[in-house]
Amino acid sequence: MSRKLFKSGLIVSFMTFLSRILGLVRDAVIANLMGAGANADVFLFANKIPNFLRRLFAEGAFAQAFIPVLTDVKNEGDEEHLKQFIAKVSGSLGVIVTIVTLIGVIASPILAALFGTGWFIDYLEGGPQAEKFELASWMLKITFPYLLFVSLTGLAGAVLNTLNKFAVAAFTPVLLNVAIISCAIFMSPHFEEPAFALAWGVFIGGLLQLLFLLPFLFKAGLISKPQWGWNDPDLIKVRTLMVPALFGVSVGQINLLLDTMIASFLGTGAISWLYYSDRLLEFPLGLFGIAIATVILPTLSKNHVTNDSKAFSNNIDWAVKMVCLLGIPAATGLFILAEPMLLTIFQRGEFTAFDATQASHSLMAYSFGLLSFMLVKVLAPGFYSRQDTKTPVKFGIWCMAANMLFNLVLVWPFDFVGLAMATSLSAFMNAMLLYAALHKKNVYRMSLGSLLLIFKIVIASDIMAVTIVYIIPPVDTWLTFPIAIKVMTLAKLVIIGGLVFATSLLIMGVRKKSFITP
Repeated sequence: MSRKLFKSGLIVSFMTFLSRILGLVRDAVIANLMGAGANADVFLFANKIPNFLRRLFAEGAFAQAFIPVLTDVKNEGDEEHLKQFIAKVSGSLGVIVTIVTLIGVIASPILAALFGTGWFIDYLEGGPQAEKFELASWMLKITFPYLLFVSLTGLAGAVLNTLNKFAVAAFTPVLLNVAIISCAIFMSPHFEEPAFALAWGVFIGGLLQLLFLLPFLFKAGLISKPQWGWNDPDLIKVRTLMVPALFGVSVGQINLLLDTMIASFLGTGAISWLYYSDRLLEFPLGLFGIAIATVILPTLSKNHVTNDSKAFSNNIDWAVKMVCLLGIPAATGLFILAEPMLLTIFQRGEFTAFDATQASHSLMAYSFGLLSFMLVKVLAPGFYSRQDTKTPVKFGIWCMAANMLFNLVLVWPFDFVGLAMATSLSAFMNAMLLYAALHKKNVYRMSLGSLLLIFKIVIASDIMAVTIVYIIPPVDTWLTFPIAIKVMTLAKLVIIGGLVFATSLLIMGVRKKSFITP
């Protein structure tokens, strides 16, 4: 089974790679257009709130609750029942999200005041950041409908993933990035505030994502007229699983919103610096962690339905080993190359070397949490596939409370970097709690062989780190490089680091069979 998972994971990773590359291009365009100034803070703020709700209504809690039930219905073999179930879910979800979207558009000033508290206080007192509150209120009216489009996109993608059509759904973020880049280039000159062009890019990109998936659902014969099915037994099961999952699976996003609220008190630039560092963190997280989590959930759900506990445990073990293989060296590389990467990708136009240096500090703090973020992505499906949403929720509450405590303790001595440190610490706590619960329930216990493999990966990553530190040019020298030299030097460091890491593993006896379970 892990061979099939490996192939599916490669497909999703490749599509995600295309999306993340375009995402970096998009962020470079935004950085060039607005830097880390007030307009950048406002756009990133206005984009973050609907993206947070996307995690609830789209690929987050909804997917975790919907896919296990969809797997049950699909295994019954009744195609008409399957179509009816999808129709009722799409109709019910569509109505609810439409209402939420309308409320969000109308109540955008309230949302801007709630999550941009520092700006709102300045607005009331006539302070220097008052204009940010006004811009955020208007921009949210444009970006919020993205929630409706992406929620229905998430539903369509979940259905296609259950049919093992992973590539189609994984490609959709490419369309969002293309839309934002196009609007930034072609529409921004026509706006007094360029950030509004980016907001329209979010709106258009969300619509394109949904329209792209519909033909594939039609080809699969699973499109039918949406119906209201709130009291349907299968939908009740989804609702029952989703209510606690709404909180549990989105703890990280809630923490990021709380970080945004606190960062609004820290002056211009803090939100942008956290955003740009988070974007680089999201590259390996999406490429490896989310890709593996995407393919593992339908498989674990099937293992649970067929009562194959051995395959269930083996598949989680495969996922854990894969995220360690990819996540540990990625986190090491992000920490060492934080400033060179930010200087190479973003430092141009309005984004200064100072901005790159500031963002590198939060990226280094985030890098410590990368493996934990990945582990949460692959351990949580061990509960959701078994239709247990209460356990992750309990841990989510603890971790969110811990994150707020960490924020309060760390933000004063470390400013905005303390917020990134707190996020990493709470992610580590979440991953450890999830593993401890799976271990206690005898669902998954990491073997001695897996622990030894992870130890070898850590050693190989350390050897890679020492090599890169030895050959990397000083930052002062890096600043004198033209962009082409920066790109080539960064690529050389990444390639050398990867070769040293792979060679070290081979010398220690690690082979392909170490990751593929029969």
